[in-house]
Amino acid sequence: MFIVLLILGAIVGFASGFFGIGGGTILVPSLIYLGYSVKTAIGVSIILMVFSSVFGSFVNYKNQMLRLQHGITLGLGGFLGAQFSGYIVSHLPSWVLLAFFALSLLGSLYKFFKAPPEPVAPPNESKILLFFVGFFVGMIAISIGIGGALFLTPIMVGFLHFDIKRAVSTSLLFVVFSSVSGLISFSMHGLMDYRSGVILGCGSLVGVYFGAKRSHIIRRDLQKKLLMILYVVLFALTLNKLLTGI
Repeated sequence: MFIVLLILGAIVGFASGFFGIGGGTILVPSLIYLGYSVKTAIGVSIILMVFSSVFGSFVNYKNQMLRLQHGITLGLGGFLGAQFSGYIVSHLPSWVLLAFFALSLLGSLYKFFKAPPEPVAPPNESKILLFFVGFFVGMIAISIGIGGALFLTPIMVGFLHFDIKRAVSTSLLFVVFSSVSGLISFSMHGLMDYRSGVILGCGSLVGVYFGAKRSHIIRRDLQKKLLMILYVVLFALTLNKLLTGI
């Protein structure tokens, strides 16, 4: 299982760096299929997100693809919102969390499909708006085991008119704040498998480096199409698990 988790961590890390996601969108369904419970899978995914988002954001910053101001404003909101995640998970049944995860994937897929790859208006950079977007995304996303980029990237591209590459980099920095906050909240509620999380996190460091590098050079329209394919695959896997029983 050690080697399996290490390889899975590298794969999730690549996706994290390439798509600007925390990795929970891939990791939670994968761990469930490996036999982990939903709540344990969510906790483990948060540990990996800390590893992948911190290192991926460093790579993006070194390559001048990240504006810290936007990411920090969103991240502070996400940090505060994610503090409620442990309470939410402790008081909701697993099928509700999985159902919400599936609906979230479907909604993000629809919004991303409608949004153009190139911005059609100047980006909305209101700090107040970005903070409250971060708060609600952090509260909901960490509760279902994802860093928030699944929601945040479509919001930034579709509603706030950010360029997709900037949105991807900013979303990954947001995950730093939300995942650290989620780690604190989940730990307080005894929902962590630290060993599995650290193994996955170490594997993710290699993947996230190459994923972030590739993200900087790929065409915007192709990056959008690949992200949409990711959403479709994850939605199908999650829906199948929900229908066949947890």
